[in-house]
Amino acid sequence: MKTYNKLLLLFFGMLVIVSCTNSNKQITNSKDYDEYLSIRGNESVAFANDEIKFWENKYANDTVQNSYLGIIASKYATLFQYTGDIKDLYKAEELLVKSNKASGYSKVGTLRALARNYIAQHRFKEALVLANKAFAIGEGRKESQKLLFDVQMELGNYAEASKNLEAIKNMKDYDYLIRLAKWNDHVGDLDTAITFMEKARTIAENEDNKILKIWSYSNLGDYYGHAGRIQDSYDSYLKTLALDTNYSYALKGIAWIVFSHERNTIEAKRIIETLEKTHHTPDFLLLKSKIASFVGETEEAEDNKAAYFDMLTKNNYGAMYNKYNVLVYADDKTTAAKALEIANIEVNHRPTPDSYNLLAWSYLNMGNAQKALKIAEKYVVGKTHEPQVQYHLAMIYKANNHLDKIGAIKKELQGSIYELGPDFEAKINKL
Repeated sequence: MKTYNKLLLLFFGMLVIVSCTNSNKQITNSKDYDEYLSIRGNESVAFANDEIKFWENKYANDTVQNSYLGIIASKYATLFQYTGDIKDLYKAEELLVKSNKASGYSKVGTLRALARNYIAQHRFKEALVLANKAFAIGEGRKESQKLLFDVQMELGNYAEASKNLEAIKNMKDYDYLIRLAKWNDHVGDLDTAITFMEKARTIAENEDNKILKIWSYSNLGDYYGHAGRIQDSYDSYLKTLALDTNYSYALKGIAWIVFSHERNTIEAKRIIETLEKTHHTPDFLLLKSKIASFVGETEEAEDNKAAYFDMLTKNNYGAMYNKYNVLVYADDKTTAAKALEIANIEVNHRPTPDSYNLLAWSYLNMGNAQKALKIAEKYVVGKTHEPQVQYHLAMIYKANNHLDKIGAIKKELQGSIYELGPDFEAKINKL
């Protein structure tokens, strides 16, 4: 009898522990998205491949028609979007460079297309050169100014970005509204960002534009999540998938809800591993490492990190994963020097507050807290509202014994645990 009572107490004790571990309301239901995980084939990929063959044959028979190159490049960009194969992005670049050379870099559409390819590769300074060249030509200036806004935001040239945003102002224009939303998110006004993104969504729905609806729903999924509106985030991702059953970004968003909000690591891992079968990108491996680490599976976490770096070695991703690399290397004192090296490259590459945050964080993990504080105070404080950056600031303040500055940041971070991930909860509580 005593043994039975002990087992009963142990059972109820375990229930209490489980309930304390995750008291969040269940949002997801695998029945909502399982059909999207079990789909065989991808119509968009198949169509893109068919289009590539068709236009390559046309170009082979008429090599004077350089406009064909841009069409083929756009199909390779589609393949990259759905498969994550970096070779497709580079093939698109190769074709666009060839097309631009043939026209003497005089056609704004082709210039802008190559600039967007460089943005995808995180080659922002080269993208800026092309965007300025397109703007100088004069044709389609509004479109070039939209591109300039995008590039300037990536480079941290916020004053210039603001000027270009003002130049394209039109509250009835979808492209303007999504950029206005991005601007408000940048300055820390998430509610206003959501309002403008919703207005853009309405335009997409009224025009029944499938591509714009997909983009609107998936981005609102992100915004809603950052605002703590998890149900709205989930619903928005499902709307995305209803339009495009192979949209991996939305499924990854659902996996994040399952992991970060519901703390269901088994289901989150199942979603990610299903996605990996058709979409091959290194970030999935880091997410699996994060999930494994959260449940104490240290060996599995390390295996996934090793697989991540192996994938980077086998594929040339350029600067696309510099931020991830800094964060991974900085967490280990034995590799912190590598983090510092890459952070310096990233600051030169794109001198944004986020890049300087990586530099400051690297110095902190190298044991130079004063240098970290100096960089943070000059280039980071008050210039970005990203939760991860705020956590780094709090740690830098703590290391420099500026304890009076931590309280407000800690309170803000406690409302950002969903965005940061459940592994940050204990870290934030220790601040």
